[in-house]
Amino acid sequence: MPICALSTAVAARREGDIVGKWSINGLLGSVLVLASASVMQAAELQVIAGGGIAGALNEIATLFERASGHKLVIRYGTTPELIKMATSGVPFDLGVVPQDVWTDAAARAQVAPGPTPDVARVGIGVAVRTGAPKPGIRTAEALKQTLLKAQSVASIPASATGAQLAGIYERLGITDEMKAKTKAQLAPKQIVEAVANGDAELAVFGLNVLVDPRLDIVGPFPAEVQREVVYAVGIAATSKEPEAAKAFVAYLMSPPAIAVIKAKGMNPG
Repeated sequence: MPICALSTAVAARREGDIVGKWSINGLLGSVLVLASASVMQAAELQVIAGGGIAGALNEIATLFERASGHKLVIRYGTTPELIKMATSGVPFDLGVVPQDVWTDAAARAQVAPGPTPDVARVGIGVAVRTGAPKPGIRTAEALKQTLLKAQSVASIPASATGAQLAGIYERLGITDEMKAKTKAQLAPKQIVEAVANGDAELAVFGLNVLVDPRLDIVGPFPAEVQREVVYAVGIAATSKEPEAAKAFVAYLMSPPAIAVIKAKGMNPG
């Protein structure tokens, strides 16, 4: 294992917020996994992943590539797109996707038997263009009124976050109103662009996506209506690189990866 990767893992282990969660045995385990990965033949892993975790996953992938010598090719998509990727016969080695993908029977059938561990989770929030007035969202009623008063809302209805939002809108009794004013985007970065350019008044999506200098985050949804999107990892039953895939899954649970997940505005596990 490269010295720089070991130094990174040890440094992350010393951080106060990780010490309470990781034991010495756990840290040594992740180091040994990478040490094993570094001596096996370099592999190219085909990965499918949810767009909402792209910021964290891209950085984690780079760290893993440096530590292991393997290469990751990642294709991002919304929940329906990911289900199609998993079930269309296109080869993939593992998926880091919203739980909704693995609850689809056809998609889950493509994954090797066993658990699909949770990797990261994130709640939903609201953002406005930098410098714009911040509306009230501290209570469910305040959030409801803010959404009803907004001229337009940028989001991705077809995503896992969109599915959670649909449930929240139903609970608030504003489903029809939100359908009329939601400006559907194709990818998370387009949500930011839409609000930054003035094409939409509010951005409503996972809080990690809303972290951008062109936006001001109003805050998370109030606790009484908040829902999280959880990303889980599964190894394809037909993976041609199962050992390398297992090494990456282990790395996703390691202190360096957890540090990146936190830095990108998500919670691990």
